[in-house]
Amino acid sequence: QVQLVESGGGLVQAGGSLGLSCAASGRVFGIRNMGWHRQAPGKQRELVAVIGSGGSTDYADSVKGRFTISRDNAKSTVYLEMNSLKSEDTAVYYCNADHRFYSTTFWGQGTQVIVSS
Repeated sequence: QVQLVESGGGLVQAGGSLGLSCAASGRVFGIRNMGWHRQAPGKQRELVAVIGSGGSTDYADSVKGRFTISRDNAKSTVYLEMNSLKSEDTAVYYCNADHRFYSTTFWGQGTQVIVSS
């Protein structure tokens, strides 16, 4: 199994920046894609960004040019740098990872990001 723990959420003013981290533990060997999703109140969870084990990335259109996902495989950690934050970025952000030896996707507990306008 894999455990994911997010950190770095908080309150920030619109236009500001915030960084999130997600550290994986357990059977980290075999982790493939890692990513970030978010869920705003009353809305479905949506993909924010994903990064492959080789570093390829993909972003939701709503965050392209503002958010950057990266990972440190040696530390089994994925990061999300968020710039030019908007009120609509307010959500609980969840880290996730898929694994070559498990059919399930692993999820963190989530970290709250609140952007005040």
